[in-house]
Amino acid sequence: MRNFRNLEVWKDAIIIAKDVYSIKNKLPDAEKFGMSSQLGRAAISISSNLAEGCSRNSEKEFVRFIEIAIGSSFEVESLLILSQELNFIQNFDPTEILNKLEILQKKMNALRTHYIKIIETKK
Repeated sequence: MRNFRNLEVWKDAIIIAKDVYSIKNKLPDAEKFGMSSQLGRAAISISSNLAEGCSRNSEKEFVRFIEIAIGSSFEVESLLILSQELNFIQNFDPTEILNKLEILQKKMNALRTHYIKIIETKK
């Protein structure tokens, strides 16, 4: 079993979730149960899936949870872009968080690739 607290990607995902929560609270009240809620769930899903994947016994299962976390990170990215384009986030430039997300996506993909290579060498 892996310790998710030692994963750099998990630590980065926690930082991004905190950043996203500071933004989601700036969304219009009308979006409280819509985009705001979805944005929060997607942001939390990144670190949560990395943590859950660490509990799995096989590399194959761990890779699957990394893939889910990657998908959640793209969902956050899409929601942030849409929020900006709909002018839901006024006086806020999400560029910094989007840059952090891109770096995290690359790191998670590298971790995924690493474990896929381990799986393939065991065949």
